Amino acid sequence: MGVTCPEGHQSSATDYCDVCGAPIGTAQATVAAAPVALCPSCGAPSSGRFCEVCGHDSALPTPAVRPDLLIAEASSAVSAPSTAWVATITADRAFYDRVIARKGPDADQVGFPAFYPERRIVLRGNDILIGKRSVSQGLTPDIDLGIAPADVGVSRAHATIHLDGEELTVTDLGSTNGTSVNGSDELIPAKVPVPLRSGDRIHLGGWTTIVFALDPAGREPA
Repeated sequence: MGVTCPEGHQSSATDYCDVCGAPIGTAQATVAAAPVALCPSCGAPSSGRFCEVCGHDSALPTPAVRPDLLIAEASSAVSAPSTAWVATITADRAFYDRVIARKGPDADQVGFPAFYPERRIVLRGNDILIGKRSVSQGLTPDIDLGIAPADVGVSRAHATIHLDGEELTVTDLGSTNGTSVNGSDELIPAKVPVPLRSGDRIHLGGWTTIVFALDPAGREPA
């Protein structure tokens, strides 16, 4: 039996709406949860007494910082700036028009959003999941495309990005609508890693395009 999402749509899923991607019930409460505090030692999100990243005990005073170490770290940062892969997510009208023209599996359900703010995500770790969050399935994608307005053509576990230094690959996980690269209408084969270069685009769902680029400054999103 289906449920009604906050936007009034009938949905067979009970965590996120099948039509618009809006959170329902416990998922809605999770989205509205208060922000997690930051570790005073390393700056990573930390919800408990001990930081899961550096092990800092928040009950202890913040350790004093030695001026000579600050100078050394600053010099190192100037001489060898970090480099990070950045994913920029956009609503791509040209891709949407191609999906409608070729009548993909979900073409009759996909609508182009009236407004979709560009999202910029710095990639962390070696394996990044692209999909939609699902509490019932235990899925927490690193790039969550279930945030409203959601692309209904994106699968819950759609694709993965693998990082190995400055090498990057994308692998489609057998998604319903597939994944294509750099404006091509030809879908990449499922379960096969495909190399990407800085500036390459992947297209997935009904209108989502993600651009991957190396940022030499390793800057966080504004």
